Amino acid sequence: MMTQSLFDFVNKSQGKDIKDLTYISLFSSAGIGCYGFKQQGFKCIATNEYLEKRIKIQQYNNKCDFDSGYIQGDLSTQEIQDKIYKELDNNNIKDLDVLVATPPCQGMSVANHKKNNERKRNSLVVESIKMVSKIKPKFFIFENVRAFLSTICTDTDNADKTIEESIELNLGGDYNILSKVVNFKEYGSQSSRTRTLVIGTRKDLVNVSPYQLFPKKQKAKKLKSLIGDLPSLKTMGEISDNDIYHSYRSFDTKMLPWIEKIKEGESAFDNKEPHRIPHKIIDGKIVFNKNKNGDKYSRWYWDKEAPCIHTRNDILASQSTIHPCDNRVFSIRELMRMMTIPSEFKWTKIDFDTLNNLSIEEKKKFLKQDELNIRHCIGEAVPTKIFEAIAQNIKKVLKHKILSINECEKIIQEYKLQDIDNLHNLIIKNNHKYNLNTLYNIAELSNIKRTDTKAYFTREDIVFNVINKLPAFKNKKSIKILEPSVGIGNFLPLLFKKYEHIQDVILDIVDMDSNSLETLKILLDKTKVPLNFTINIINTDFLLWTNEYQYDLIVGNPPYGKVVNNKQLLEKYKINSQNTNTNNLFSFFIEKSIKTAKYVSLIVPKSLINSPEFNKTRDIIEMQNLHCITDYGEKAFKGVKIETISFLLDTYKKEKIKKIKIESYITNSIIYQDKDYIFSKEFPYWLIYRNNFFDTVIDKMELDIFESFRDRQITKKHTLSSGNIRVLKSRNIANNDIKNIDNYDCFINEIDSFVVSKYLNQNNIVLIPNLTYNPRATFLPKNTITDGSVALLKPKKNIIITANHLEYYSSKEFTEYYKIARNRGTRSLNIDNNSVKFFGLLKNIN
Repeated sequence: MMTQSLFDFVNKSQGKDIKDLTYISLFSSAGIGCYGFKQQGFKCIATNEYLEKRIKIQQYNNKCDFDSGYIQGDLSTQEIQDKIYKELDNNNIKDLDVLVATPPCQGMSVANHKKNNERKRNSLVVESIKMVSKIKPKFFIFENVRAFLSTICTDTDNADKTIEESIELNLGGDYNILSKVVNFKEYGSQSSRTRTLVIGTRKDLVNVSPYQLFPKKQKAKKLKSLIGDLPSLKTMGEISDNDIYHSYRSFDTKMLPWIEKIKEGESAFDNKEPHRIPHKIIDGKIVFNKNKNGDKYSRWYWDKEAPCIHTRNDILASQSTIHPCDNRVFSIRELMRMMTIPSEFKWTKIDFDTLNNLSIEEKKKFLKQDELNIRHCIGEAVPTKIFEAIAQNIKKVLKHKILSINECEKIIQEYKLQDIDNLHNLIIKNNHKYNLNTLYNIAELSNIKRTDTKAYFTREDIVFNVINKLPAFKNKKSIKILEPSVGIGNFLPLLFKKYEHIQDVILDIVDMDSNSLETLKILLDKTKVPLNFTINIINTDFLLWTNEYQYDLIVGNPPYGKVVNNKQLLEKYKINSQNTNTNNLFSFFIEKSIKTAKYVSLIVPKSLINSPEFNKTRDIIEMQNLHCITDYGEKAFKGVKIETISFLLDTYKKEKIKKIKIESYITNSIIYQDKDYIFSKEFPYWLIYRNNFFDTVIDKMELDIFESFRDRQITKKHTLSSGNIRVLKSRNIANNDIKNIDNYDCFINEIDSFVVSKYLNQNNIVLIPNLTYNPRATFLPKNTITDGSVALLKPKKNIIITANHLEYYSSKEFTEYYKIARNRGTRSLNIDNNSVKFFGLLKNIN
């Protein structure tokens, strides 16, 4: 039984009270899409629309609490942007929840045949990007036409780029971003609408990925079921008695013969009689109209989902606008149902009942004044249900509190989950309704063997960051994927989503821990494996396993442990490896993965980038086609002090990639670096942050001056509070000076048994603290040695080193340069025979 105190603890941990969730909407038109946020209780801080007649509709629906929140005007002007920022201040919003932007799409839309030069107009997208970058909401949502991402815009640097590139370069450092072209009718809309949906989740939101916000799939109704209950309208100008918005919009009577004989699915251009084909009479002759899109003057089907609703849904000549049996375009009410606009949505300040009680002439007068604006607003809107579904998902994400490692461990101890049977019982019953992320986390932390192999739990936000970069395999009907160290399967749920479009996916999952695989089977039952996936579970050691075929992709997070106390096993691993200077498992995993798959993406320790131990491994990777490196710093694993990176490479393409994408969780940036530039053999290892500043500093110095030594023998048990020889530690090292520190300084009497003794009383030995981003240096004093926290630098040749040389190591310039030289690491800062080469000597200095 669970104790009451723990029961209360678990319930409190499961969720939290949600404050008023907040959002800003840009290019919001009539506010149809973001009305879904209102329905889910979100508070609109500010809404921007260029046209006054459309923003008034938002006012009719009480979208904002304050009148100042309705901001009408051109978003590209500083005045309008400042008004939006002011509303954040007025509402005391320090951390906005959502920013929604649906910029104009005329320059991108297939339906627009007069695009000409719309680049400046398309660049309004960049204004949205700039506002997201400045406000930094928890989530952002962009929606637009299918061609949105490939459209050219003028970016913040005045360079022309695709919108996809602009979003990535400006926002990808702060956000995990999912972009998908989808038909909204598969996600809650009741009409066909193929659009691009871009969702960004801020990277500091632990265990949150854009997939969690994406609307769930659901089938749309057939048109007959959707609008078949509405009365038929047979007479031009007819208005339904009970609904002013269900009316027969008038058109030129000369067009009636064009459409009155066509059947469902037919166009007026299918008519055989010339006078029934859309035409003009010029000089007494029939001149047929052009049918550019193929679905003009066409009658829609009863037994299909509703067609795409375009802005010009008011005319017969637009696309699929004609009712299945009435000779008219769809009414406003029918369009509202297709676009999932709630019946209570207001188009005017006049009450709906009052409108319906007007005389027929007054109704016609109202429609003549307002109908076109209403129809155009509907045609350019996001279906309300789409944004409502996203809003609902955001609420779920923010309401659910991800359990910390300490919280999970309390549950593990209470339920004795180290016992595999207890763990399986908890997952199967799940009495407290933990979400899947929490179950995965508890399962991983319950594995008592994880500390032996350094197999760490990978959060969903980090898994997304890896999987989102994987190739889409768009033109392949079948693929083979291998997860070589699957553990309890953290990567699998997002792999299912990533490759839902592939007809046949073979997913082989390998792990040597049978208990983990048994747990994984239970978790897969909770996950609902898609029908297009065939999963083969293989209980073996990947490094000793013989694969049957070449894989399209290997992805995962291999163990980071070292092989110790098992010389025989280590020799087996090294037989198949080129890098025999290491006993680290991840290095062996990298090599075998490269031999086994066309694409490889792994999360590994950051020491891969610069440690001498992995010089050969880096050489092997450089021979492949490296696409990207992501530097997570210490942010990938909560509660574990280890720096990690991920990479994606391919092993088969003949055309080599010249620029590598560098994504950094440390600098919150994405940049593209020339491969030859950051892998230059001028330096001892990769320099992923190398830039012009770094090169300028390099030009000032002569490099590769020193060799490095660090003691690995002296410990506290050897040192005394006083003695014959002083033992310096890192805090004792100052700029050209030695600091004395009470209760810190230590000494030793006998040093002959220690290797460091060879440096005693040598001249020209430079001391630098080992693990620091703030380098400082001084000379080794007489009768003094150091412990392992200080590196001893000895010149490789007879050279004069002065205090002025050492002074430079404490300068701001050198400190910033050194951060770049150490790839902005925080843990892997040992001064070894690779990194010591960056301690050069300034030229022309005495």
